Amino acid sequence: MKKFSYTITDAVGIHARPAGNLARRAKEFQSAITLECDGRTAPADGLLAVMSMGVKCGDTVNVIVEGTDEDTAAESMEEFFKANL
Repeated sequence: MKKFSYTITDAVGIHARPAGNLARRAKEFQSAITLECDGRTAPADGLLAVMSMGVKCGDTVNVIVEGTDEDTAAESMEEFFKANL
């Protein structure tokens, strides 16, 4: 299991477009990728689930990656968060 935390810097948080891009990126991997924020969890590959979390600017998101390609998936997801959120 790999885990990292990221504090959202995008002024509007995780809204529709970045949530869609996040879900597409998560679907590229076999590993299960889960987002946690303020007691809420969602699978990263579920667009509506990610959007329903209501993550806003300044919120810290924990990303948990478990599976056969977790090293690659965690690295890719961390790069995505830094570049887009």
